[in-house]
Amino acid sequence: MGMNCGIVGLPNVGKSTIFSALTSAPAEAANYPFCTIDPNVGMVSVPDKRLDKIVELIPPKKIIPAVVEFVDIAGLVKGASKGEGLGNRFLSHIREVGVLVHVVRCFEDEDITHVDNRIDPASDIETIDIELALADLETVEKRLSRVDKLARTGKEGAKQATVLTPILTSLQSALSEGKAARTLGLTDDQKALLHDLHLITMKPVIYVCNVDEEALESGNEFVEQVKSVAASDEGSEVIMICGKLEAEIAALESEEERLEFLEAVGLEESGLNLLIETGYKTLGLRTYFTAGADEDRAWTFPTGAKAPEAAAVIHTDFQKGFIKAEVYHCDDLFALGSEQKVKEAGKLRIEGKEYIVRDGDIMHFRFNV
Repeated sequence: MGMNCGIVGLPNVGKSTIFSALTSAPAEAANYPFCTIDPNVGMVSVPDKRLDKIVELIPPKKIIPAVVEFVDIAGLVKGASKGEGLGNRFLSHIREVGVLVHVVRCFEDEDITHVDNRIDPASDIETIDIELALADLETVEKRLSRVDKLARTGKEGAKQATVLTPILTSLQSALSEGKAARTLGLTDDQKALLHDLHLITMKPVIYVCNVDEEALESGNEFVEQVKSVAASDEGSEVIMICGKLEAEIAALESEEERLEFLEAVGLEESGLNLLIETGYKTLGLRTYFTAGADEDRAWTFPTGAKAPEAAAVIHTDFQKGFIKAEVYHCDDLFALGSEQKVKEAGKLRIEGKEYIVRDGDIMHFRFNV
């Protein structure tokens, strides 16, 4: 599994600029709404210094980092859920991502038109939230209608309806008020019953404040507005990115030049790194590695996964035929200098099906299909 993010926001907030900078992929950006019609998709390698160090100690023929998929979804406007602008054509793309990256304009620039002719982050967020909630409301009401019919099909249908109806009714009430499904505090079991609805507002959100360079260090009044909104939205994460600066970083040819640039402007890491780190944290994702002469590779897995589940990330056959896993931690490799020394120190272990995989584990799976 990998992380996939849908970048959403009003027109002209800097989504396409940030997308292009993050992915170094061209995305049409212009100073008028609806310039971007189809979603742009970019695959980005996850920066991980641990993988770099593993490569030094276990040189492979091939290096494969973990990847993140970014989907730049065209600017939504008021009425999008009812077909305004390009409407549901965009909303369908949002249903397919794991986390929403909501870009909010937190800078002033007379040369860049705001769709509402004013900079008001709280209002901008509310506009998007309402449209996403209304799109989900339509989905929930359709399911309610089907459940109502199901209740009349017999004992089993009535049983399912008894469980689903109160959940869907609560959702209907909240969504009709523009509230996100994720704010209802549903249990994991209740969420599982709704999984096939792919509700947009059930997805976690990372708010990205697109700021000017001056605001990067300490923020500004617009950023504070976003933080206030995020605090009431299930404690969603807020990060600051200067889209203009990220575009300059992306234009540099070498990693060395990028690091020098970051140091020159007083940044410890790029917006891409910060966003990926925040995304992993939000989705509860971790990384384990496989290493050998043929390939050193990073794999993304959910926190708390047991060895067979983590093995399934490579291939479902690994989970079906799982026997054991050879495991040691990358920190032991870094401290001892080689896999042979890790073995000699007794740090390599054989783990079974109940082993909970740790972030930074280096693993080799034994399986039989």
